[in-house]
Amino acid sequence: MKILFICHRFPFPPQRGGKIRPFNIIKHLSKEHMVTVASPVRSKKEADVGVGLRDYCSSYVMNIITKPMAAVNVLKNLATNQPSSMGYFYSQRLSKRILERIDETEFDLIFVHCSSVAQYVEKVSGIPKILDFGDMDSQKWTIYGEVRGFPLNMVYAIEGKRLQKAEAELAQKFDYCTCTTLEEMRTLESYNVGARTAWFPNGVDTEYFKPADKPYERDTICFIGRMDYYPNQECMLDFCENTLPLIKVKRPDLKLFIVGASPSGEIRKLGNIPGVVVTGSVPDVRPYVWKCAVNVAPLNIARGTQNKILESLAMGVPTVASLQAATGIDAVPGEHFLTASSPQEYADAVLKLLSDTRERERYSEAGRQRMLTHHGWEGSMKKLDKIIEDCLALSGKGNWHK
Repeated sequence: MKILFICHRFPFPPQRGGKIRPFNIIKHLSKEHMVTVASPVRSKKEADVGVGLRDYCSSYVMNIITKPMAAVNVLKNLATNQPSSMGYFYSQRLSKRILERIDETEFDLIFVHCSSVAQYVEKVSGIPKILDFGDMDSQKWTIYGEVRGFPLNMVYAIEGKRLQKAEAELAQKFDYCTCTTLEEMRTLESYNVGARTAWFPNGVDTEYFKPADKPYERDTICFIGRMDYYPNQECMLDFCENTLPLIKVKRPDLKLFIVGASPSGEIRKLGNIPGVVVTGSVPDVRPYVWKCAVNVAPLNIARGTQNKILESLAMGVPTVASLQAATGIDAVPGEHFLTASSPQEYADAVLKLLSDTRERERYSEAGRQRMLTHHGWEGSMKKLDKIIEDCLALSGKGNWHK
């Protein structure tokens, strides 16, 4: 089969959340089908590095949308009822090139990852189309509107409403709509647009992210995530102010590693706190996670699946997560990982794992095993295959097994 795959971030190398899911889908589909990938890139450097994708697909179409170009598109949308965030991912040239490919090639399926780029093919008909929302982005903007100060809260609230309306309209223009979690799918279904829906989970490479063969440091914990991302910034500022002091009452020598690219000035200042290390970008996060007794994911703003939690659990490092972050993990709180919702609860959970070696070992083994059985990419792709098969059968336009 010939498949056109459109995504909002060029999916190579797959080193951040927005690239990992589409890369693994493309890699899977390309085993038996001809996959053409279309996506924007943000710079010549990203384009040059992205050529490595040619080993995983038949061909690709990329177009550079610089930040100034994206800013102009965002400002244009502000004067309309269209979501500004969709302007950030739009390029007239990329649109033209995608439509030319569709005219030149008899595609059997169009697969779109992320609603932000569904605009490129929303008017295309006669070809079965699947829109993988991943997360329902409108809900994240809505949450921003509730937690940010004036006047940003107004901007985010308006964007959340516009984006939800756009998501509902787009869902009706595709044959199937998918999400990363059951919770996200239920959000989509609450729009009552009558779209066919399903979900398949994010996976984790359990061979790459596996337990270390050397001991961990008993008084070391970590947080992993890009530090130019507001939810990560917000939760670490909150954690260091309100939770870390409670833990240090019992464990004064505790070290906290904040590992992630592009830390803001405010985040870098956290490195002035005794025991806190802000690493910035690192070539490999695994050595930092392996050395830790506990990984924390105290996100107050979270949608979909937090890959950092999957990776930590796969490495056998117990995780203490917020209730919001826990909803995206196909695992049982209290059995495979721990959850908390207040500074004292976070402190109690972390201290429990730091002080009880057997308890930590139990969560280490249980978390790793759950990733093997419920978050492997092989199992996720089997669910995707069934979704595509159903989509093609309903449309009567193709045979998934050809």
